[in-house]
Amino acid sequence: MACDQMTENAQRKYIGRIAPTPTGYMHLGHARTFLMAQQRAQEAAGRLFLRIEDLDQQRCKPEFVEALDSDLRWIGLDWEKDVLVQSHRSDRYQAMWRRLRDGGLVYPCDCSRKDVSQALRAPHEEGGEKIYPGTCRNKTGSFANPSAPLSRNWRFRVPDGRTIAFVDENLGAQSFVAGKDFGDFLVWRKDGFASYELSVVADDIDMEVSEVVRGEDLLRSTARQLLLYEALEAEPPAFFHCPLVRDGSGRRLAKRDKALGLRALRAANYDPKMLASASLEELARIRPAGD
Repeated sequence: MACDQMTENAQRKYIGRIAPTPTGYMHLGHARTFLMAQQRAQEAAGRLFLRIEDLDQQRCKPEFVEALDSDLRWIGLDWEKDVLVQSHRSDRYQAMWRRLRDGGLVYPCDCSRKDVSQALRAPHEEGGEKIYPGTCRNKTGSFANPSAPLSRNWRFRVPDGRTIAFVDENLGAQSFVAGKDFGDFLVWRKDGFASYELSVVADDIDMEVSEVVRGEDLLRSTARQLLLYEALEAEPPAFFHCPLVRDGSGRRLAKRDKALGLRALRAANYDPKMLASASLEELARIRPAGD
């Protein structure tokens, strides 16, 4: 039985994904991470899928979605025909939430905090994070109307003091302590959307993703997501976190940095092949003509 399982794991087909959030135009940092995801899939003779992470309805705009295809193909990306769109998967996310609720792993939260308003966005972990103080964690009688998650914020109850360790395929051994490095995190928002953490775990399970390639700012999120994989009794993928591309002053790139956006570089006739081969230091010095 053990030998059969080892053979099955060894023969598991590589499945990767690129998962842009259309809250702005893509920039150099996205390009480098997505190209690495494609390289990893090609080296493993695997498949690469596109996922549109468009749950943040206030910030996701049609023009950003429309720009994705041309911008990403300009840098040399290619992906499988089937594209997953998160905004089409609410029923699936609710099913995942119910499993967590039925297992007593989540609780409703009535707190009005700024961190709740950020839950749909992929978190950027530079400089650490504020730990949720657990205000609603031990409230009694808070599970009224348990069949309707849409009306409440729900948080995952982390195992305080437990070390979540994993080996990153690029950065090596990593570990985070629940309750110290991160606290009870949102899995559902009262406005009717799954959080970033729950949605990406549900998607990667359903897509059978074997390796997640993304920026190193999401290392702490990996620890949170490993707890969700465990709670949902699902095998987690491998993780490969890429160094961040920064500008000349050392700041990480953001979508507001239009000068280093793929659209601006494309308009300036940059060679996209150069973007893939340049060092991080060389990328930091890139400026379109006239900037």
